[in-house]
Amino acid sequence: MSHQVRAATADDLPEIVALERSLVEAPHWAERDYAEIAAGVGIRRCLFVVEAVGGLAGFAVGKVVADIGELESVAVRARSRRLGVGRALCAAVIEWCRKQGASAVELEVRAASVGALALYQSLEFKRVGLRRRYYREPEDDAVLMRLDEHAPGL
Repeated sequence: MSHQVRAATADDLPEIVALERSLVEAPHWAERDYAEIAAGVGIRRCLFVVEAVGGLAGFAVGKVVADIGELESVAVRARSRRLGVGRALCAAVIEWCRKQGASAVELEVRAASVGALALYQSLEFKRVGLRRRYYREPEDDAVLMRLDEHAPGL
């Protein structure tokens, strides 16, 4: 299934924040942080969304600092999981990072997020480290993953 990924706009912010707040495992940022990303304020960051019937299916945030990209956040509505939404969002962020000159893309993911780990591995991210008890509410380790420039995703 093909999903239309697009850059988020200010009109998407209420739905982005509502989706993020509904997911306990998602990082919880202030709405103004999302607004700044959507408006292009500050460091090189992107905010992409996928729409579905009844609202946003998901969103993703990425950034590039120097020549390293980071997939900061991917959030997909429960009913839209395992339908390719997360994959489409990740691909959009990876491509954006590549266009910004990134030689690699890194991420942190909850060790308990089996589905997310499988997705990132299928995108050829490699496990490069572990941060014990990094996440709170619920407490969990962070698996550090990296996609290098020689991988097909970049």
